[in-house]
Amino acid sequence: MLHVGQALPPGTPISTEATLRVLVWNIFKQQRADWMSVLQNFGKHAHLVLLQEAQTTPELIHFATSNYLAADQVPAFVLPQHPSGVMTLAAAHPVYCCPLREREPLLRLAKSALITAYPLPDDSMLMVVNIHAVNFSLGIDVYSKQLGPIGEQILHHQGPVIMAGDFNAWSRQRINALYRFAREMGLREVRFTDDHRRKAFGRPLDFVFYRDMNVSEASVLVTQASDHNPLLVEFQTTKPERL
Repeated sequence: MLHVGQALPPGTPISTEATLRVLVWNIFKQQRADWMSVLQNFGKHAHLVLLQEAQTTPELIHFATSNYLAADQVPAFVLPQHPSGVMTLAAAHPVYCCPLREREPLLRLAKSALITAYPLPDDSMLMVVNIHAVNFSLGIDVYSKQLGPIGEQILHHQGPVIMAGDFNAWSRQRINALYRFAREMGLREVRFTDDHRRKAFGRPLDFVFYRDMNVSEASVLVTQASDHNPLLVEFQTTKPERL
């Protein structure tokens, strides 16, 4: 865990200003046209790009290495050609990296999560959780089990946190479990005024949660380049005043 000193030596801050731009997107294994233009238009100005269902195709690798200092992936499963899973692109090298996997109980496929940490200009450490939650399961035991190790790390982290991705929160049980988890972790939910997030059974699937920061802008980009719409959030990393 990050707090017990397994971190690498502190490096360059992920942002040199008090603004942090984050793009969150289930990229649908790059199966649709125009995914690259969406990434180029909206991703290249972001300090962090949190992708789910990212396949390590040559095109994506070229985009990542051309625009970002670091690209970390946790393959959930290996397709015939390229591994697919969550991928975090960052404008700075992480000083901590923890991959997590949870197997789907019905399909026996895995879903992945990745915890990384980056220095901020004020010498605090930003913890970033990129998650693709288990989708096909009866009840919420496996869903909650996947959140468990993530919660353990967030609870021990002193400093800002971003937890985002495709949470597959399509049932009342799941959304309740997710909100309960967020409350226990002291995380707030980013609200979108024009909410065009992908929904299933009337509930959004993609979320951004945060702690010890302020949200200055939040938008959902409507596109046909995936079966999910990307979320773009701009944070102010100066610590908010306690109410």
